Amino acid sequence: MNQSIQFTDQPVEKLPLNIAESKEEGAKEIASIIGDLIKERNVQGKKTVLGLATGSSPILIYQELIRLHKEENLSFKNVVTFNLDEYFPMSPENKNSYVRFMHEQLFDHIDIPKENIHIPDGSLEIRKIEKFCSKYEKKIKDHGGIDIQLLGVGRSGHIGFNEPGSAINSTTRLVKLDPITIADAAKDFGSEKSVPLRAITMGVSTILNAKQIILTAWGKHKSLILKKMIEEDVTTKVPASFLQLHNAVTVYADEDATSELSRTKAPWIYGMVTWTPKMVKRAVIWLSLELEKPILKLTDDDYKAKGLIDLLALYDGAYDLNITVFGQIRDTISGWPGGKPGAFEKTRPERPEPAVKRSLIFSPHPDDDVISMGGTLLRLADQGHDVHVAYQTSGNIAVFDDDALRFSSFSVDLMRSQNNVSPEHEKDHQELVKFLKTKKSDDIDTPYVKNIKRLIRQGEAEAACRFCGVKDENVHFLYLPFYETGLVEKNPMSDEDVKIVVDLLRKVQPHQIFAAGDLQDPHGTHEVCLQIIFAAIRQIRAEGDSWLNDCYVWLYRGAWQEWDVEDIEMAIPISPDELKRKRKAIFKHQSQKDSPVFPGEDNREFWQRAEARNRTTARLYDKLGLTEYEAIEAFVKYPFDDEESFLK
Repeated sequence: MNQSIQFTDQPVEKLPLNIAESKEEGAKEIASIIGDLIKERNVQGKKTVLGLATGSSPILIYQELIRLHKEENLSFKNVVTFNLDEYFPMSPENKNSYVRFMHEQLFDHIDIPKENIHIPDGSLEIRKIEKFCSKYEKKIKDHGGIDIQLLGVGRSGHIGFNEPGSAINSTTRLVKLDPITIADAAKDFGSEKSVPLRAITMGVSTILNAKQIILTAWGKHKSLILKKMIEEDVTTKVPASFLQLHNAVTVYADEDATSELSRTKAPWIYGMVTWTPKMVKRAVIWLSLELEKPILKLTDDDYKAKGLIDLLALYDGAYDLNITVFGQIRDTISGWPGGKPGAFEKTRPERPEPAVKRSLIFSPHPDDDVISMGGTLLRLADQGHDVHVAYQTSGNIAVFDDDALRFSSFSVDLMRSQNNVSPEHEKDHQELVKFLKTKKSDDIDTPYVKNIKRLIRQGEAEAACRFCGVKDENVHFLYLPFYETGLVEKNPMSDEDVKIVVDLLRKVQPHQIFAAGDLQDPHGTHEVCLQIIFAAIRQIRAEGDSWLNDCYVWLYRGAWQEWDVEDIEMAIPISPDELKRKRKAIFKHQSQKDSPVFPGEDNREFWQRAEARNRTTARLYDKLGLTEYEAIEAFVKYPFDDEESFLK
């Protein structure tokens, strides 16, 4: 049993946790541990047996191991590997196979002998799988067991593909995939219906027999399952919790992944904290919600009972402390996202002047603007501001093939009705029909199909902007190159991406910029789009453009997550009627209606998610004792003069 397990009324971490400054730094540290063991065994003339994982989490580890091989002569000739799992059925040549993944991400770049590589075979006949699994287990034992097992953790709580309900004594076998796992895999396969329903996986017992286990968890979307795995009891509902029973496990996570842990949510539970203004605000909000009492009703006894007595000393009691924090939250509320003309209260989030602002809204996909800040967009337009919307990517991969066929057919029928259809147009349409009939899940769309899908999303975005009152000439389609791969996997951002955004910023010279700080979209597109904006702003600042000195940058969320109340700096109330108008704007994006291609972890429609998040934010303000609103859209101001403090 892990010696770190304790029994107490307070939350306790039951697994050793290493919080890395970044996933890159964490990956380097893990690769160093693996590399040191390989070097030690090589000197001894012994083999090193590694259990390897797939998915996004270990990629950076594999990249560092490749660097160690190429730059520091780390040899893998005496390394034997056993992979955790493989989809079933799955051809090794399929772009989504773990055989292909492992060769592309690691094996093709190091000197490991082919015969030392072991990966479950997803191409077997089903009647042969049981025998294969028995042999897989025997091979692991014959090699002396696994020295280091790498793991990620799925949102279902799986390790390998040991889904909820897996037994602690389970071994390598064929399993059914959990619906959450299938939904998460849709981004790789193009749609949920293309994801295999089963997989071959090492069992829980197989994993726990490894001498050392290293689990990685990067990103906020892993935070809830990490909390269950680390702080809660062992249960078959969360197979990753079985790791608490191993005596040599280390969990590596970044700060985002630990955001739901008690050490992050309520660090005062564990001991002394540095009471920064942000930490004070977080503590008071936490206490109010924990006790279900409005902030202004909290008493000295409430603070003492929950371990916050030292906070009382800083503010001379609950009365002054409550008023201070209540005032900070109250001052985030504004019905004027572009600033209220003639109002000179210093507490308002936005400046009153100029009375008419140029507002530039960046939207990663052609619907993020109305989904995440549609109410604010409508308010800006209604209040007379010069609103611009910049769509950063085409979003073409998120259009169903059937929609592409429908629009292509319509275009041909339209031209025929006008006796104006060209042979080239007819030919393109017929090729589209033929391609879509035979298209496989890993086929890349033809240029004509991609163009049809691009125009579908463009037309929907233009319709939504017209509905919201944005001028036609103020709608900008950037089509950033990093996105246009035709695949879910995108290219890294490039100088050309940054240049396109720099040129637009200099053309518009906005007084305020709105950008998506919602980084949990399934593809990672939002994060790349945000980094491109940041790079463009830094370049313009470095080159001394004076207009940027008077430009605020507001980050919105809403499609996939929402800001915590303690982080919100501008809260725009949305009335019931405005919420209906926002919904109609979202409905203009018909290709994303009902069931989008990439729903992510939430199967509700985008308008339903957005309204639920907006209403939840409003309810939280209400619970804290603020005015009750129908809904609230929330924003955080990005401080380019104090980025380090913000990122902490």
